[in-house]
Amino acid sequence: MNNDYSDTILEEALMDICRRIGAAGGLALMVGGSVRDLLLNIPCKDYDLECYDIKPEAIIDCLKDKYGIDCVGASFGVMKVKHYDIDIALPRTENKTGYGHRGFMVDLDPEMSFKDAASRRDFTINAIMYDPLEHEFIDPWDGMRDLDKGILRHVSEHFVEDPLRVLRAMQFTARFKMKVVPETLQICSEMTQDELPPERLAGEWEKLLLKGQVPSLGLKFLRNCGWARYYPELNALIDCHQTPVWHPEGDVWNHTMLCLDEAAKLRSGNEDDDLVLMLAVLCHDFGKPSTTFTREDGKIVSPGHDMAGIKPALSFISHIWGRKDLPERVLPLVEHHMKPAQLVQGNAGERAYRRLALEVQRMDLLAKVARCDILSTGVDVENRLHDLDTFLQKAQSLNVENSAPKPILQGRHLIARGIKPGPQMGAMLKRAFEAQLDGEFHDLDGALKYLDTLV
Repeated sequence: MNNDYSDTILEEALMDICRRIGAAGGLALMVGGSVRDLLLNIPCKDYDLECYDIKPEAIIDCLKDKYGIDCVGASFGVMKVKHYDIDIALPRTENKTGYGHRGFMVDLDPEMSFKDAASRRDFTINAIMYDPLEHEFIDPWDGMRDLDKGILRHVSEHFVEDPLRVLRAMQFTARFKMKVVPETLQICSEMTQDELPPERLAGEWEKLLLKGQVPSLGLKFLRNCGWARYYPELNALIDCHQTPVWHPEGDVWNHTMLCLDEAAKLRSGNEDDDLVLMLAVLCHDFGKPSTTFTREDGKIVSPGHDMAGIKPALSFISHIWGRKDLPERVLPLVEHHMKPAQLVQGNAGERAYRRLALEVQRMDLLAKVARCDILSTGVDVENRLHDLDTFLQKAQSLNVENSAPKPILQGRHLIARGIKPGPQMGAMLKRAFEAQLDGEFHDLDGALKYLDTLV
């Protein structure tokens, strides 16, 4: 392995486990994504080991004096090493027996050949094995060749047994800038998403949005294999035309793909913020298909598409994620994605900025959405970015760049004036906050003086 990984505690545990299994008569090989990432010089945070010529009981016996073993997946030949991100498995055959991703009968076979064991994996780039003790790669399906050529190819006929692999292809193409070979694309087009429960979708979509170098490649793959149909809000963007003057890049689909690639460059590393940003950019024009028409003068317009985008964006997000916080954070960015330019061009006052910050919570993320929108068109970029910088400077000066305004006057201040909790106090606090947003006061002293006018 590369020296970059040799000093980590995780890797030391990995090597020790491999030695112990070897001493017990078995062979422990690294498999899956950890081998692929090793070849790509990507730091690895977890490891999968596949063990040959040894039974599960012998693995537990040789490790139990130092490592805790969780056998939650024992029926599938999978064990987890407690306190370490290391999974241990035995080669197995899987036969489809029923509906869904759990409908398999599993038979463990520690004597299985390397090629047969790897045949159940999804893509050749994930079917490479590595012996960390001997520093040798085992590549029965030519995954190293495909990785070098940037090719994504299914391993065997077993690929069709789990439709999630189509979404894995989606995120792999974006993460590693790979091209799906025609035969794999054809197989993907013949598979369906019908058996996939919603909870399995989010993980692959998050890898696309949070790790994709070029996220548009993943979505273009979905379109090419016909799976965009499972996401009607996204599919509707295809061939939704825009006025060429402002959108020379073409239809709303092309515009959104370019925006998404720009957004990937603006990710901060905070996964929650980045997911909100990427989803807001992906969904920002979902309202155009229902609002776009051609006027008598030949100009294509989409009036009210910002508001109209709320419903389809909510539908798209809710279909994939069960999180309630995502719509709450993303939808305001979709609804108000045109506001930065409107406020600056309209010479809006502080009140408008504070009220917008109250709506969207994160003016900095809203500015990023607007920036992607601007850069994707290539039209009047310098002037539009200048307006966007003006917007951000104003938000910064009002301390609402990355948080919403918070009420300065609190209930305790009213109680100190002898006002008891109840409807009267609530009405006074609401009125005071409205005055704060309007700029009538900016600090506690000002708030207390304003309170004098209410008592």
